[in-house]
Amino acid sequence: MKAAIFTGASPAPNHLAIEDVPRPELIPGHVLLRVVACGVCRTDLHIVEGDLPPLRPRLIPGHQIVGDVVDGATADLPLGTRVGVSWMGGTDGDCWFCKHSMENLCDHPTFTGYTVDGGYAEFALVRADFTVPLPEGLDANHAAPLLCAGIIGFRSLRVAGVQPGERVGLFGFGSSATLAIPVLQSWGCEVYVVTRGADHRATATSLGATWVGKEDDRPPVELDRAITFAPAGKVVVDALSSLRKGGVVAINAIHLDQMPAFDYDKLLWGERQIRSVANMTRADARDFLKIAHDLKIEPRVSIFSLDDANKALLAVKDETEKGSAVIVP
Repeated sequence: MKAAIFTGASPAPNHLAIEDVPRPELIPGHVLLRVVACGVCRTDLHIVEGDLPPLRPRLIPGHQIVGDVVDGATADLPLGTRVGVSWMGGTDGDCWFCKHSMENLCDHPTFTGYTVDGGYAEFALVRADFTVPLPEGLDANHAAPLLCAGIIGFRSLRVAGVQPGERVGLFGFGSSATLAIPVLQSWGCEVYVVTRGADHRATATSLGATWVGKEDDRPPVELDRAITFAPAGKVVVDALSSLRKGGVVAINAIHLDQMPAFDYDKLLWGERQIRSVANMTRADARDFLKIAHDLKIEPRVSIFSLDDANKALLAVKDETEKGSAVIVP
């Protein structure tokens, strides 16, 4: 099969080598998928650029996989079933966190496209119990970005404790934030967007944000909740400075640069909170995909062939595409 391989040996912008490799062999508890589409996530960039340490000498990245079951079928997953696979590719099931309904914090997790091979390939081997059957009528290319950007954005709303009708700030406005807006609007929330890119501000305005500002602007009201999507510590402090007393900032980032010093008395006192968002659960995936289907959320996408996987990564890095990058084998 054809696959995009990361070894760490090739400098930017050609991090990935397109090679012919053996198709994965079926093992118990897994299904083999014919990959239909795989979304490109900023976490993939963190992997190939070294922000996350390499864990395998050769890796097929990609964790927003839409695929059809072609081997290892079960009663619940018959041949031809179209499923989604996300970043959380498995857990040990035995640690304290798994036993206390916090599988996203598992001590020995499997991460798709990081600890095991992912979806930048024609086929992918995945754990059967960590697949999510996709609703009928959900186009594969548009479903792929929902499987990480959408789910983790939705979990961020949960971690922040968003309640219907609240004032919610989104700091940074990439793929994940665009998918969070319709959910917030369905809950009757006011949405305040702060982002540096003019194109992103235009997108936020077109999606009906209550207010849109530049990188150093402050929302005109105190916020109940804020979610940060940019991997920059400064953005977290900016979000914190916009909160009312008792408000919460949820950091939606697997990697964050250094957090600058800030004034505790002015910004954190008053029972304000900073919370991190770590991975997602299968319940998050099921709940969000149902909401996405009900609300008819359809992200804008830019399609790349598997041969152009490096171009897809570069588009995400440079934010040159107006929508999510999706690789189609």
